[in-house]
Amino acid sequence: MAVIREDDFIQSVADALQYISYYHSPDFITAMGRAYEMEQSTAARDAIAQILTNSRMCAEGHRPICQDTGIVVAFVKIGMNARWDANLTVEEMVNEGVRRAYGLPENRLRASIVADPAGKRSNTRDNTPAVVHVEMVPGGEVEVAIAAKGGGSENKSMFEMLNPSDNIADWVLARVPEMGAGWCPPGMLGIGIGGTAEKALLMAKESLMDPIDIQELKERGPRNKAEELRLEIYDRVNALGIGAQGLGGMTTVLDVKVRDYPTHAASLPVAVIPNCAATRHVHFHLDGSGPAELTPPNLEEWPQVGWAPDANTRRVNLDTLTREEVAAWRPGERLLLTGKFLTGRDAAHKRICALLDEGKPLPEGLSFKNRVIYYVGPVDPVRDEVVGPAGPTTANRMDRFTETMLEKAGLIAMVGKADRGPEAIEVIKRHKSAYLIAVGGAAYLVSKAIRASRVVAFPELGMEAVYEFDVKDMPVTVAVDANGESVHDTGPREWHARLAGIPIKVEG
Repeated sequence: MAVIREDDFIQSVADALQYISYYHSPDFITAMGRAYEMEQSTAARDAIAQILTNSRMCAEGHRPICQDTGIVVAFVKIGMNARWDANLTVEEMVNEGVRRAYGLPENRLRASIVADPAGKRSNTRDNTPAVVHVEMVPGGEVEVAIAAKGGGSENKSMFEMLNPSDNIADWVLARVPEMGAGWCPPGMLGIGIGGTAEKALLMAKESLMDPIDIQELKERGPRNKAEELRLEIYDRVNALGIGAQGLGGMTTVLDVKVRDYPTHAASLPVAVIPNCAATRHVHFHLDGSGPAELTPPNLEEWPQVGWAPDANTRRVNLDTLTREEVAAWRPGERLLLTGKFLTGRDAAHKRICALLDEGKPLPEGLSFKNRVIYYVGPVDPVRDEVVGPAGPTTANRMDRFTETMLEKAGLIAMVGKADRGPEAIEVIKRHKSAYLIAVGGAAYLVSKAIRASRVVAFPELGMEAVYEFDVKDMPVTVAVDANGESVHDTGPREWHARLAGIPIKVEG
């Protein structure tokens, strides 16, 4: 009979969270390598190359794959015969493991969790509390599946109570384009069918902990309706042509997972939850012999992909940038940014726009006139870094502030990830501005372009403070030009037309 000691459990959780912050699982790397080899879209292939290059850099440097180091979700399965040598509850032990992991000086992770979500939304500073699901199972051991789920993908979760006669695949196919690119494809889709509303969502989330094995399923063939549905949705979603980062391409999903549960005769609950290109999860067992041992993956399993800008990339000096230069950028064009820009996310935008709308001055030293803003909340630096991993956040959360930031603050361009909404695109067009994207899931690679960093305003907001970054050759792509043309519209439309009626095979 296993006796699970409190500190063994806590340390295992902490070790697991550090592990998944910088190691992609080998199944994910294999799938991404296959996607890279088969990709025919230049823009999507470049994005996948950045993701794979970033992944190897993080594995070697033990730094986060993405600046959004996630909300911790733990599925804890406790054997009925296991015993505990502990004073804390299971949830309290998970939270203590989160504190240890996220505060580790050698690889400090970003604290993203806010309390009082409908009110002050104050950062808890240690990324607690986690979301913990506990289940009693046969046996005498403890099994833990733990993940760090990024906000960009989590925000694209969808649920609906369908009619029993509705077609589930059709419903999913209608929902995926509505997700836009904010979930950072290519990734996985977890689908839960049946039970009740909360059961469907829980199954969808837990399915994302399973390994990527769609190619094996294709080879042996489906054995039940759930596996048939996996294959159908996988092929049909990839045929949409959304592609990596929503730029248009051949691979939108690397796998589709389906779990089901008996449900009421009048009901058909269906949930879909995406996992992004920074997918992070690991399983471990505790048998009473000590903390879990997590074996580092073999770096030889990573494909030999080294991203570098091509010779046709336009170089941009941010310090002398003019509106005439911005007007010359074309959708899909790749740029290398050098010079200084400011950063800002939701909380900073809310404060800045409130001041501007009230006719009040911005904090001393803060001016956006003819400048570029980067939507980012970086990880704290360690060792000799000037900033930690600093990939882009989902830009459409800032859509509501775009008019004020362009009209009253004087911004000339914006950098983020994923698509903008139609109203924001119209504002960009009217002000002859531009919106650029950096690759979500390449945060460590992006951070290497940042040569200096300082807080300019709102330091109390933590990672949501306004920084000034001094960058050299930071890679971005023009997503919306001064005429309002968006690559997130034209790219997927082009590739959907190319792929229409053609079975999509992703065997490599």
